[in-house]
Amino acid sequence: MKRRNAREYVLQFLYRSDFINVSTDDSKKEDNISGLRADLEIFWSDTGEKDPDIKAFTENIVSETIKRLREIDSIIQEVAEKWSLSRMASVDRNILRFTTCELLFRKDIPAAVIINEAIEIAKKYSTLESASFINGILDKIAKEYRQK
Repeated sequence: MKRRNAREYVLQFLYRSDFINVSTDDSKKEDNISGLRADLEIFWSDTGEKDPDIKAFTENIVSETIKRLREIDSIIQEVAEKWSLSRMASVDRNILRFTTCELLFRKDIPAAVIINEAIEIAKKYSTLESASFINGILDKIAKEYRQK
């Protein structure tokens, strides 16, 4: 349950980040790291979350997703035939981003668990159609990229 809560926080943070333009420019890495820390401090202050396990898991997934955003977006774009990232709903796009990050870089978590969590979060924050759309894309990513 803690990880579900953490994943929901990841979605909320990334969704907010869409509106404040989090930079992924590697040439400004130090500024990005300190900016991300500041953004997370504000986020945690707003949520009131105190559990260190939830915060640690959230921050790990957020930072990895943002750090690898170009690579993640490229993979999603390749797999999401006839869909551009800009056409996707922000909630769906961000669920795909952080769960793709987990699929690619968190081998300690089974792919089925990651995908199931994404579907449940999509059902809660988006639509049933979104849940099946996300399931299809993540299933392809898991099959094509998880083993590499």
